[in-house]
Amino acid sequence: MPKGDLHMGLFDAFSRDIGIDLGTANTLVFLKGKGVVVQEPSVVAMDMDTGKVLSVGLDAKQMLGRTPANVKAVRPLRDGVIADFDVTEEMLRYFMRKVHNSMGLVKPKVVVGCPSGVTEVERRAIVDAVMRAGAREAHLIEEPKAAAIGAGLPVTEATGSMIVDIGGGTTEVAVLSLGGIVSSISSRTAGDEMDDAIIQHMKKAYNLLIGERTSEEVKQKIGSAYVVGPETYLEVRGRDLVTGLPKTVKVDSTEIREALAEPVGTIVNAVKECLEKTPPELSADVMDRGIILAGGGSLLQGLDKLLSRETGISVFVCEDPLTAVARGTGIVLDHLEYLKGLSASSRRYQQG
Repeated sequence: MPKGDLHMGLFDAFSRDIGIDLGTANTLVFLKGKGVVVQEPSVVAMDMDTGKVLSVGLDAKQMLGRTPANVKAVRPLRDGVIADFDVTEEMLRYFMRKVHNSMGLVKPKVVVGCPSGVTEVERRAIVDAVMRAGAREAHLIEEPKAAAIGAGLPVTEATGSMIVDIGGGTTEVAVLSLGGIVSSISSRTAGDEMDDAIIQHMKKAYNLLIGERTSEEVKQKIGSAYVVGPETYLEVRGRDLVTGLPKTVKVDSTEIREALAEPVGTIVNAVKECLEKTPPELSADVMDRGIILAGGGSLLQGLDKLLSRETGISVFVCEDPLTAVARGTGIVLDHLEYLKGLSASSRRYQQG
């Protein structure tokens, strides 16, 4: 290898900055020059007797509801913010080391997406966790802005763009123009609330207790927000609350759609409320360009059609909605100073 190439290789190895979508349900890591390289559940399995982390991510999620008494699979983020600081730090350290095996030497610059409605205390907690996990510098950017950038919307232009980012813990609705957020709503009704609504429905309708993983599976397979085709059915297994024995019931997509009506309705109302707060000139732009959906919750069948019916505006799901925020944080890594309005709404923290 020529000497120049070796020098560039060493430089590249020590300059790999990362973007993180620190989500309630999933954490995604964008590596500069590589794209999204980590996409795993935000779950940590711990030995409660010793406090030791046993596994993180996909392996830990497989343990949800299936662990012995001394092992607990926990989700350290709730409603888009840190609920357990120490566990979040361990989870971040794991993911960052997964990207950089030599994390002891590499101290990356990190851009993290956070909900637009978080408090300054919650912002500081995110930054502290990232810095203690091994970052040399941390930047925060609101998730709706990152999602809009990742979805390819012209956020720096003098035109209105509307993004609805539906994650696990929060739904972020925002209208952006000239690099800034003009109007926004941050709702703590999102994918987790949908899962909980299905759990409650199974209890009331069938006296059947199901876990988070089963509820999520039901949502993904037969869940919908709007009638999009023939009704479908699914066999659901759980524990009978009366006998305490295992039980299987057959549910249809109609009853699941009805069970999801309340959380879905809350999301629709958040979109309407954000539109009501939007200046008329930008509202006209949104009418012309449509509403863009991102996040895992946008994959709920018929949600785009329901929102279009309720608002009278065309609604589109962006390409690869699960990675929109992560891709946005990655783009911001190269344009921290260029993106107009970023310095007013993001925060920068450095080691030392």
